[in-house]
Amino acid sequence: MNDAVTVVIQHHVKPDAVPQYEAWLKEIARERSTFPGHMGVNVIRPHKPSTSYTVVLRFDSHKHLAGWIDSKTRRQLVDRAAPMLLDAESFEIHTGLEYWFTPDAIAPARAKASKQFLVTLSAIYPLTQLVPKLLQPLREIGIFQAWPFLNGLAAAAVIVFLMVYVIMPRYTRLVASWLFR
Repeated sequence: MNDAVTVVIQHHVKPDAVPQYEAWLKEIARERSTFPGHMGVNVIRPHKPSTSYTVVLRFDSHKHLAGWIDSKTRRQLVDRAAPMLLDAESFEIHTGLEYWFTPDAIAPARAKASKQFLVTLSAIYPLTQLVPKLLQPLREIGIFQAWPFLNGLAAAAVIVFLMVYVIMPRYTRLVASWLFR
């Protein structure tokens, strides 16, 4: 139970409460970031006419996640948000990278770790070869010469972004019949 944990939270916000909810999001993000093990949050804002927000939250372990979920701070903030919501929040908890490997229609099914490894490796390896070469011109910029570690950081950031938002959602759908067999 010490793997990284991803929590996907859905909030259906009342249309007239969106500005207050946005302010609340900033406040809860500030509070959450002070808790041990917090690894970041992404907010997927709705497209009109929807007011459905998706919050993707990461902690380094179940223990640290439980510390946040069970905290008095979170309970108070969630209680304050309740009047802004059309219904109660819903959330799903996933460990490690499994949220990339959970098919939409059959959530209980899980891919075998060996297949997750192969799919992830086959997606990451080409990126580790291609992205640094594409970012080579950055090395000519002064800040990248002064702090060479930024080259690796930039490459890692681009690779992670591509994996999370571009490649893995599509790739897992493409190989789903094999992956979940």
